[in-house]
Amino acid sequence: MEDVESKIMPGITHWNHPNFHAYYPSLNSYPSILGDLLSSAIGCVGFSWIASPAATELEVIVCDWMVKAMDLPSHFLSTSETGGAVIHGTATESTLTCMLAARERAIKDWLKEHPESGYFDAFSRLVCYSTDQTHSMIVRNASFIGIEIRRLHLPEGRTSLNRKEFVQAVEEDKAKGRIPFFVCGSFGTTSSCDFDPVEEIGPVCMSERIWLHIDAAYAGAFLFCPEYRPLMRGIEYADSFNFNPHKMMHVNFDCSALFLRCVEDLFDGLKEDLLSGLKLMKIFKEQGIPDYRHWEIPLGRRFRALKIWFVLRSMGLQGLRKSLRHHVQMADHFAERMGADPEFEVLTKSLGLVTFRVKDTDAVNALLYNLICDDGRIHLNAAETGNPPTYYLRFVCTSHAEQKDVDFAFDVIKSLTARLRSRRLSLSEVQAEREKMLNNLAQQRRITSTG
Repeated sequence: MEDVESKIMPGITHWNHPNFHAYYPSLNSYPSILGDLLSSAIGCVGFSWIASPAATELEVIVCDWMVKAMDLPSHFLSTSETGGAVIHGTATESTLTCMLAARERAIKDWLKEHPESGYFDAFSRLVCYSTDQTHSMIVRNASFIGIEIRRLHLPEGRTSLNRKEFVQAVEEDKAKGRIPFFVCGSFGTTSSCDFDPVEEIGPVCMSERIWLHIDAAYAGAFLFCPEYRPLMRGIEYADSFNFNPHKMMHVNFDCSALFLRCVEDLFDGLKEDLLSGLKLMKIFKEQGIPDYRHWEIPLGRRFRALKIWFVLRSMGLQGLRKSLRHHVQMADHFAERMGADPEFEVLTKSLGLVTFRVKDTDAVNALLYNLICDDGRIHLNAAETGNPPTYYLRFVCTSHAEQKDVDFAFDVIKSLTARLRSRRLSLSEVQAEREKMLNNLAQQRRITSTG
């Protein structure tokens, strides 16, 4: 443990530190850590019910609990006619799984209407959609499964898709003989926490039989609070919906919940043997117990349901809601401080994320970001959106941050802005200082690792 303290911890970025404002949180809690510890101690590889019955049964239970507590559509329940849910590791994995299922469904549909065509002819026609604000994992996933993706570029001032642009893209591709088969909508984009209008594009997807997946990795947990549900209207149109309990539910990484309208489509897309999706679906619904190896890409799987169960049992819905609301209140306070200062402008404020910039050029804002990184007292991130792009800074709190921590962050940003103004630093000067600092840190790490 001495080596951990002296050699490992100095090189760890503390994501739960109250001065960490860079990325959407990756929360934990004592109940979750205990649940994860017990899961590791049990050591089961729960790929099927018989491999460890309690692991499978608890996963079904906690997923149904979340459907009810978040007021998700009832077709996501395990007791529904066609739907169900599963716990994966990350949103990337969940989305990739759905893209595979959607791909096979679309090819099967095409071959029914065009029996003279072949599998690979249909495969070559497939196209999926996202916006330039959708998480980058959608591009990687499309590459993994060999599918063309259209990243719809949004005009200046817009950070979410609209129905007209989506319909136009679909019609253009159909006219070229392509097969639109999948679109990834976002509830809580990474750059600005914006929400795609699923209630508008959902009916289009249903009429065109395009798989609609909703990535709500960060924002999905806010469905536990009734007042935030209007932000996420249109979920009933989704073929699949996923969020990460490891972000805002105090469940430690990794943990991503995926809810499906029709599990049979998933079975068809991921089948590993001669059993058809229909046969697997019949077994699942008759017995009420799934073999989760048919619901994901890996065969082996962790007992992740245990840590969710511990958190729900220990914190309860009221405890979770209190934490979520506190997170939003801290963002509200930061936005108020920024909005009251003539030096800055608040661009967006959504849930726990505030985007802001100095009232100056993009170059000045980039300088400020570099100064904040070099200063090291707080950690935040920057982004660019729009066409042409606008450069800005992002501020988001962990649930461990209090008002004094938010005030401290604002004071640091304010003081570094004043320093930037007084010294009239150039970008090259800031970059030179940063390179010197990074070299010093690297040297310290080398000394520590050999000490």
